[in-house]
Amino acid sequence: MAIEVRIPTILRTYTDGAKAVEGNGDTLADLLADLETRHTGIRERIVDGDQLRRFVNVYLNDEDVRFLDGISTKLADGDNVTILPAVAGGMV
Repeated sequence: MAIEVRIPTILRTYTDGAKAVEGNGDTLADLLADLETRHTGIRERIVDGDQLRRFVNVYLNDEDVRFLDGISTKLADGDNVTILPAVAGGMV
């Protein structure tokens, strides 16, 4: 099962500069564990314990996984996962 994972600029040091990588897994948790086997250190930047980090957004086919099943969200062959750091700030 091939799943495309789009990597934000800030995490590309873990993927040797690749904007997208492929991974496998039945759930988002499985996919992140699979990515960790080839891109050491990336998982801990996305997950804290068994939950997504507060300031990291993950989308499955353009849907925020927090509104699905979070890290337990089921994946299928051909899915696209996008990892985006949350953006905060503005004028005071």
